[in-house]
Amino acid sequence: MNTKILTTLAILLGTVSGAFAQYGSYGIGSNPNAHVVRPYVTQQGTYVQPHVQTNPNRTQLDNYSTRGNINPYTGQIGTRTPRW
Repeated sequence: MNTKILTTLAILLGTVSGAFAQYGSYGIGSNPNAHVVRPYVTQQGTYVQPHVQTNPNRTQLDNYSTRGNINPYTGQIGTRTPRW
């Protein structure tokens, strides 16, 4: 391929991936470490479907649901403001 085309493609991909990880004002990019949560029923009788969530750590800024991050499994954009 032409060097000019490859350079343009590299710049475009860098821009898109940066926007993907930083959509909004809070998120720092989703935590790459995750685990599956099995389905369960709460004490109030509410059924919770199985899902994937980020592993616990000292911040909420890298959770899938935090504004600025994107859930890689569902494609949903996070909307929550971190509590701490």
